[in-house]
Amino acid sequence: MTTDKSNRKGSNSTNTIPHGIELLHDPRLNKGTAFNDAERDMLGIRGLLPPRVSNLSTQDKRIMENFHKKTDDLEKYVHMIALQDRNETLFYRVLMDHIEEMMPIIYTPTVGKACQLYGHIFRRPRGIYISTYDRGRVAKLLENWPQKDVRVIVVTDGERILGLGDLGANGMGIPVGKLSLYTACAGVHPSLTLPVTIDVGTDNEGLLEDPLYIGIPERRHRGEEYDGLIEEFTEAVQQVFPKALIQFEDFANRNAFRLLNKYRDRISAFNDDVQGTASVTLAGLYSALRITGGELNDQKILFAGAGEAGRGIADLVVSAMSSEGLSEEEARLKCWFVDSRGLVVKSRTDLAEHKLPYAHDAEAVADLATAVKSIRPTAIVGVSGQPNVFTTEILEAMAEYNQRPMIFALSNPTSKAECSAKAAYEVTRGRAIYASGSPFDPVEFEGNRFVPGQGNNAYIFPGVGLGVIASGASRVTDEMFFSAARTLANEVLEKDLESGSIYPPLSRIRQVSKSIATAVAEVAYAQGVATNPKPASIPEYIGSQMYEPVYPSYA
Repeated sequence: MTTDKSNRKGSNSTNTIPHGIELLHDPRLNKGTAFNDAERDMLGIRGLLPPRVSNLSTQDKRIMENFHKKTDDLEKYVHMIALQDRNETLFYRVLMDHIEEMMPIIYTPTVGKACQLYGHIFRRPRGIYISTYDRGRVAKLLENWPQKDVRVIVVTDGERILGLGDLGANGMGIPVGKLSLYTACAGVHPSLTLPVTIDVGTDNEGLLEDPLYIGIPERRHRGEEYDGLIEEFTEAVQQVFPKALIQFEDFANRNAFRLLNKYRDRISAFNDDVQGTASVTLAGLYSALRITGGELNDQKILFAGAGEAGRGIADLVVSAMSSEGLSEEEARLKCWFVDSRGLVVKSRTDLAEHKLPYAHDAEAVADLATAVKSIRPTAIVGVSGQPNVFTTEILEAMAEYNQRPMIFALSNPTSKAECSAKAAYEVTRGRAIYASGSPFDPVEFEGNRFVPGQGNNAYIFPGVGLGVIASGASRVTDEMFFSAARTLANEVLEKDLESGSIYPPLSRIRQVSKSIATAVAEVAYAQGVATNPKPASIPEYIGSQMYEPVYPSYA
């Protein structure tokens, strides 16, 4: 891993740095008004900048002043992406110093709106687009990327963007946003990251009719053509960027599970919607149990939604329960699912293959409310993408069956949450242990202030990626996500729990990511999948490799 704290130029010699206007147009090297007098003379940029020299702190204030003048979150998103396009160091400095304010803009929920309108707000290309018509030359496309030492690739085919569905090539906003969080949350140097969109068309009628849509205006190509393109892409990555971790992001259920199963034992890869969501949710359950005082093996969990996120969570919960003494069969009986047609039970003949392991012997139930009353779960986990399905009736039932009901409304963006934090706290009279996928404001209820926890995958995937990079792990294993969940739960302080939050504040996310990276690297070395020499101190080594956005000196 070569993530030093500078901008990763081998030398500050002016022979290795572009001069004049070319330098000011390179976001990796540009310092804007922070170039000092000596640098301005040496690099041929005197007169191309206002005469007064600024520093990062002053530039931060200018950016935030303009940020706060924006009245619309999408405008704030465009404002920040424009900054990323002209001054990468300042972008990450602002993002890191204001992470709690910036996270909802750079990522969920605002990134969802940005993806829906990506073709309309498109200004400057970022990442690599690989279309269905690029078969046979994918490696050449990857070779066009200017950075040659890529360690993390986030790739999507845009078919299931958050809870918004098929957004085709507009889904590029997700890899771009995720990789920004790799840097801001875990210190992975931005030059080591590459966003990729696989454009095989879209079945979104609105996009097909939109003249400003940036992708192929055709219906999705599927079958052998699709699989062949994905296979060529993964092989090309191994050829061009052999040390790269691939994170699959926002693939539809029909492809997410089979692609994960196909590649997880062949290359260094994981699916964040399956494994990252699972890990952050398991961490939330562990934290919640610190409040209730119960044991994981005593819980009964009902999932609203039976897609990739729900299945991933259930599988990791089963692994955790099995590690604590239950058989796999006993653990599976603790996890129940409700899909669009009702409770997932063995008597149903319409179940997709990924649902079968959780089809239990029980009476068929047509709706979620009846399922809650039948199963009497201790926790309900919303991964349905359907807003407000945790109705007052359901919340009241959960409060009747549990002194401290666990209510996890995890669907993104905020508009898709199964219930709001306000509804959960008010209906349960302040007894709910609540978490959401997108942020909700604190809730005042009967003299108490509740700070809802955000079960954001950003607590998991950046740290996992950093640990994989640091260890050179050739595979990403389930044990890594289990260890990440345990580590995240341990990072929650008592004062966090007292306020109702089962996750640490985002202000601590870099320390959290470092701890998770350490835990993941330790698993890699223990399992024999690490390819880098083991350092004397894993935490110290990882800390030394974490990128800090500071300007280099060119003079």
